[in-house]
Amino acid sequence: MEVIQSIKKEKTGYLLVTKSGIKIPLSEDSLVKHRLLKGSEVSEELLNQVKEEASFDIGYQKALNYLSYQLRSEKEIKDYLKKQEINNLQIKQIIDKLKDLSLLDDKIFAESYVRTAIRTTDKGPQGVKEFLMKKGMPSDFIDEALILFDDTHQLELGQKLGEKMARKYQKSSQKERINKIRQQLFIKGFKSDVISSVIDGLAFDDDEDEYDLLVKQGDKLWHRHERVETRKKHQKIKQSLYQKGFSIDDINRYIEEKEMELE
Repeated sequence: MEVIQSIKKEKTGYLLVTKSGIKIPLSEDSLVKHRLLKGSEVSEELLNQVKEEASFDIGYQKALNYLSYQLRSEKEIKDYLKKQEINNLQIKQIIDKLKDLSLLDDKIFAESYVRTAIRTTDKGPQGVKEFLMKKGMPSDFIDEALILFDDTHQLELGQKLGEKMARKYQKSSQKERINKIRQQLFIKGFKSDVISSVIDGLAFDDDEDEYDLLVKQGDKLWHRHERVETRKKHQKIKQSLYQKGFSIDDINRYIEEKEMELE
């Protein structure tokens, strides 16, 4: 048997201390439920029970606090409680309680994230799917939630991103810009048919003339290779400009005009 030496009020509950020095943090519910009072004798069995309840209460309060900042997935709660050294049985009990109180619902989490992603991120549906998979979402919940991310939403977001990227890469050739935009939209998780529609809808008419861009790029390369033998220099410049998406006819025109200019 143990004797309760003191019961002190703490910020998050109470601290029970026995005469032998055992310290157990516990909730008010446990205190009332077991009628624990200073000077009372308690069995080892009851102390163990109180410890278990205390561990559950602590884990539950930690989970509630973790949830208070934003919606969480079941996997996030599990991982968080494991880091807090809550045992697996109690983690399951805590999660069950949170579900019973409708505080934890992966289906709602998935739908909420998709809605938020459409409004506030630049992720396409595949990018959203990958995020939800990392959060431990069941595949059927993900598929149902992604119905919200329909073609209209994808195209609207894709167009915004496409226009932004077109401005970002305006110093590149049209071919290179298109390739970069296509690549970036693919990385962000947009479907190929949506990407094609976005690119088809982009207007490049107001951009700097393609040949003027080639001249600027070519002059930089010419300066970089000015000490190289003429034939080799031409070869390097042609190769670099072609890789940047400029047409071979425009490249040859530039080389010819540059040589005439230097004569």
